[in-house]
Amino acid sequence: MLERTFKLKENHTTVKTEIAAGITTFMTMAYILAVNPSILSEAGMNPNAVLIATCLASFIGTVCMALMANMPFALSAGMGLNAYLAYTVVLGQGISWQVALFAVFVEGLIFIVLSLTNVREAIFNAIPLTLKKGVSVGIGLFIAFIGLQNAGLAVDSSTLVTITSFTENFNTHGICALLAVIGLFITAILHIRKVNGAILIGIVATWGLGMLCQLAGIYVPNPEMGAYSLFPSGIMSVDFSALGDTFGQCFNFDFSAVGLFNFIVVVFSFLFVDLFDTLGTLIGVATKADMLDEEGHLPNIKPALLSDAIATSAGAVLGTSTTTTFVESSAGVAVGGRTGLTAMTTAVLFLLATLFSPLFTSIPSFATAPALIFVGFLMFEAVGEMKFTSENLAEVIPAYLAIIAMPLFYSISEGICLGVISYVVLQAATGKAKKVTPLMYVLALLFVAKYIFL
Repeated sequence: MLERTFKLKENHTTVKTEIAAGITTFMTMAYILAVNPSILSEAGMNPNAVLIATCLASFIGTVCMALMANMPFALSAGMGLNAYLAYTVVLGQGISWQVALFAVFVEGLIFIVLSLTNVREAIFNAIPLTLKKGVSVGIGLFIAFIGLQNAGLAVDSSTLVTITSFTENFNTHGICALLAVIGLFITAILHIRKVNGAILIGIVATWGLGMLCQLAGIYVPNPEMGAYSLFPSGIMSVDFSALGDTFGQCFNFDFSAVGLFNFIVVVFSFLFVDLFDTLGTLIGVATKADMLDEEGHLPNIKPALLSDAIATSAGAVLGTSTTTTFVESSAGVAVGGRTGLTAMTTAVLFLLATLFSPLFTSIPSFATAPALIFVGFLMFEAVGEMKFTSENLAEVIPAYLAIIAMPLFYSISEGICLGVISYVVLQAATGKAKKVTPLMYVLALLFVAKYIFL
């Protein structure tokens, strides 16, 4: 049955190899089960509900990838997209998380339609490569900045932001900030040594050090200062009633309080970021797995994109931000994963993780902060692929503006807007208007209209 479903011999792999690859992929992705509830809880969502929703959405999307596309790719709540929902849409624009989830649901439906045609690939090809890389780098810096704040390292000051004082309130906030720094070094060292699951191990190690500090009296819980006990209240639970706080809530809001134009801008921003995140990840991981054809295309990419789109809409209904293909899938590919059996193994592990919701939601923010900062580094790597030459300035400057706008304006969408507008303006003003696709002109006009009318 496994041979017939996943074509193992045709792909030169075995059941043992595929299962091992699936476990490896899950180990490298499991940090999202601690990070996603932490981020979305900032938007007012129940972290336990978010965790269960994340597990279920990951299971649904990854099973679709396994059965529909027979590819070793796993899906979960995308980093950057969850931050955009919580910090830009909800906290920045004052839009309710229910509306934000509905925007994710609509985005998924649009992608389902686009994935059944060639439109999604056409949109991807219309955006210049350098700007795509700039968006990826900018999101990485934005995520890292959030990590620095969650760690208590970056705090308010007369200069807008500064590093925290480690000695002030050392037994509460100071020691947590210090542990976050130690956790970052642990994660980096493990990654350099090519240890699978480095990010997850970094989270667990940082949390473990925190508990040791509490036992030694170095960390002193003080609820009045927001410093709570670091020991989990439980490990396993079969009570999934918390999911009711988010399930179907994307349809429960007053649309008139949002405004059609505002809603369209939010949907498009999700579309833009998710589009490049998914396609870039698919191509990157497929290249590592030697799955691309002679023309550099990924055969059977349509069902892979459709799986991603279905997972996005399903995740919104369950109660989590955009579900997308994870670049950590490359870890499973590196140990031999080549078929959907790898993905199916990862999917089952995500489903089992719902039983451990009390454990994951007990992980403190200073322990997940190193993961955010390090994921930012992984996304920052794309800057090395940008060509900073005099002939390429009209390409690189818009990417640069997108990069700095995201963390400094605390908004992924502002970075995208400035990147697209500046690209069109600079190309047109330097005699290269023909390089700009019609779609880019349309996008630039829409974003200019956004600044005029909003």
